[in-house]
Amino acid sequence: VYILGSLLLTFIVLEVFMHRVFVYGSLKRGQPNYPYMTDRSNGKAEFLGTAVTVQKYPLVIATKYNLVFLLNLPGQGKRVHGEIYKVDEKMLKYLDWFEKVPTMYQRTAVELEVKMVDKMADKEEKLSPGSIMEAFVYSTTTYEPDWPSLPTYDNYDCNGDHGLKFVLRE
Repeated sequence: VYILGSLLLTFIVLEVFMHRVFVYGSLKRGQPNYPYMTDRSNGKAEFLGTAVTVQKYPLVIATKYNLVFLLNLPGQGKRVHGEIYKVDEKMLKYLDWFEKVPTMYQRTAVELEVKMVDKMADKEEKLSPGSIMEAFVYSTTTYEPDWPSLPTYDNYDCNGDHGLKFVLRE
């Protein structure tokens, strides 16, 4: 009984340290960096559904690598579409490293309007289309002066009409 109780307590404690993360670029399903989200050696990431930011943000493609950036300029740009994941502490730390926090991106909170909920998603999340929720997002306040004047997008796809070929980092 003690071992079973200990395991249950460990599970409960681990579940408490789960975080919601909103991804809008190369980490989405079908995009070049998505395999990092499913690699269990990076931690756990469970797809919950899709959402759009409540506020508008500039989503731009920049640098010689054609990376996608969400500029932390609320009220400018467009409402940005992406995916919501529930991640454990290990995956959150991995994503912070991957997104080069705090130099390239900063992890901040964003309000989202849920669009679609995955049927297999954790029922404890109690997400429903149209509901408003909060999640972490990797946005940036560190950018070149001309980036706010670049074309903005509401939904990123590395093979989109923008014609800017995504270049994988080493």
